[in-house]
Amino acid sequence: MNNRKYSFFISILFIILVVCGCAATEETVEEQVSKTENQKFESNSYSMIGVENKIGFIYDEHSTPFIADEGQKYMWHFWGDDVVDQQFTVIGKNMKSGEEVVVIDNEIIAGPLNGADAHMPSSMSLPTQGKWALMAYVDEELFGTIAVDVR
Repeated sequence: MNNRKYSFFISILFIILVVCGCAATEETVEEQVSKTENQKFESNSYSMIGVENKIGFIYDEHSTPFIADEGQKYMWHFWGDDVVDQQFTVIGKNMKSGEEVVVIDNEIIAGPLNGADAHMPSSMSLPTQGKWALMAYVDEELFGTIAVDVR
């Protein structure tokens, strides 16, 4: 009987450690945004914003700014992981209000372009001013988060 209680206790302790360990490693959107905020980089002479060598889109706040409720064309680029022909979705989250919108819905990623392993043209619009997190999903898994300011 003592061995049963001991085994039960060890099992419960193991489950608690696994659950707490997983929760501790998950980042919030806010933490992801703070790491990527305004991360700009160059690829084949194009200015981009995003996570260098992973995901980004051609962006210059002077020529392609985000203006509330106005659509603008943006070319997404992907590096590394095999993402060609995968579904791509972007969810936007207003960092102040918490409002979430679908920005891009299940588009298909194409092959190499501008020094990236894959690309996808898009038209994006965000409904209100403020700081927004663009959470990019490839095949329903979070691939990267990019922060943008909407005027």
